[in-house]
Amino acid sequence: MRVVVAEDLFLLRDGLVRMLEAYDFEVVAAVESGPELSKALAELEPDVAVVDVRLPPSFSDEGLQCALAARRARPGLPVLVLSQHVEQLYARELLADGSGGIGYLLKDRVFDADQFIDAVRRVAAGGTAMDPQVISQLLDRRAQDRPLGRLTPRELEVMELMAEGRSNTAIAAQLFVTERAVAKHTSNIFGKLGLPPSDDNNRRVLAVLAYLDRG
Repeated sequence: MRVVVAEDLFLLRDGLVRMLEAYDFEVVAAVESGPELSKALAELEPDVAVVDVRLPPSFSDEGLQCALAARRARPGLPVLVLSQHVEQLYARELLADGSGGIGYLLKDRVFDADQFIDAVRRVAAGGTAMDPQVISQLLDRRAQDRPLGRLTPRELEVMELMAEGRSNTAIAAQLFVTERAVAKHTSNIFGKLGLPPSDDNNRRVLAVLAYLDRG
C-alpha cells in the first residue's frame, strides 16, 4: 500500500515513515511543507495520505487544505489527519464532502503502533477513524438539538462508538452487551435522527457524522 506522509517535524516524520515501513507500507514520499504535499499527492496518487494539519509555510491549516484540494481533484482520496488539538472546523471540513476514507487522530492520544496502523488501514479501505475526543466535541456541539436530546445515554454511547468507525461486534464488546442489543440501539438512533438505516458500516458512520456536522 502506497503512502504519502506530511509532517514538518523531522523526528516525528522519520518515526512515522519507519513505523509504516515496518508494517509493509510503501512510503512513496515524506514531505514537510504544503507545496511539497500538493505536488506529491498530484503526481504520486498514493493509496492513502497521512497529513499533519499545520504545515509550512503558513503553519495554520496548510496540510488540511492541501489534502482537501487533492480530494476535490481525486474524489475519495483516503486522508488520515493528525493534529495536536481538537479543531471542530478542521473536522467539519474533512467531513463536508460526505465520502469515505477519512480519519482525524490526536497525536498525543495515539498510544501504540497497532492503534495507528489500524487507523491507516481502515481509512485506506474507505472507512473512518475518528478520535473519540473529536466525536465528543461534535456531540457537545449538537447537544442542545432536540433530536439528539431524544437519545438515551446508552444510545449516545453507541452513536459515539459508531462514529469512530466501530462495527456492531466491536461496539458490543466495548459496552459488554449483545450484538442484538447494539443493532436495536442503532435502529433507534437512525429513527430518532431521521437517518436512513444502512447495514454498511462506513455509510452509517458517515450518516451519523453528517448529522453531527449539520447546522
